[in-house]
Amino acid sequence: MTAPADLVAPATNAVVTPAAYLISAVLAVVGCAGVCIGARRAPGPWAHAVARVLGVLLAADAVSFVVAIVVGGTFSAKTSLPLPLCDMAVLVAAAACWWRSPVLVELTYFWGLAGTLQGAITPDLNAGFPHLVFFQYVVGHFGIVMAALLLVVGLRIPARPHAVRRIFGITAAYTALVGLVDWTTGANYMFLRRPPSNWTLLRLLGPWPWYVVSAAGVAFVLIVALNSPFWWIRRRGSQATTPATGAHAAGTGAHAAGTGTKV
Repeated sequence: MTAPADLVAPATNAVVTPAAYLISAVLAVVGCAGVCIGARRAPGPWAHAVARVLGVLLAADAVSFVVAIVVGGTFSAKTSLPLPLCDMAVLVAAAACWWRSPVLVELTYFWGLAGTLQGAITPDLNAGFPHLVFFQYVVGHFGIVMAALLLVVGLRIPARPHAVRRIFGITAAYTALVGLVDWTTGANYMFLRRPPSNWTLLRLLGPWPWYVVSAAGVAFVLIVALNSPFWWIRRRGSQATTPATGAHAAGTGAHAAGTGTKV
């Protein structure tokens, strides 16, 4: 999530007040672990209520971000639309927490853990505690990750078969849509038209426009890796049921043969 230009100090690519950010991270990790473990051991309406509260917080985070830009008088279609993937992930995660639609949960899980988690671990935050931007960054990034884990781990909503194909296709289509917006407005959302001015991980993926292709490859690998636990569980389940089905069929045949002999 990009902070409004008039609300923060000059960019430094470093976390301001790192102690406050570290405390926030620890609280988020402990809270997420506690809720996920509690939801698995004692499932009930309370866990769904927690998910909805988290969804409301994420929605409020997104709204406050836009309001701050408008109030500051710096709104621009070239820089202020919630089109970067991390900004869209906030809205998707908020909707997933409220309605728990399978495709929204999958998008929250894969976008959150493949993308937003990296921003939480290596923050580029140039506004310190207790600035509004600090809270927007913390709630937005840790909230998405918490939503992904609560929905998938805590509430046991797994990624469905063919999730890799589905999520990669949606992500590619969304990237193409953002590229169209960039082309028509002259913006540079998702850095599709030119590289970022500051150093980012995109620099490791080659020059423009090749880093767009490289980033797509990295995204595909991350999606496959995040989907592997669900693939393994489904595969193990199918292997466990196949012998039992065969044994049942053999038993049925033997019973039929025995019935014929008796007759």
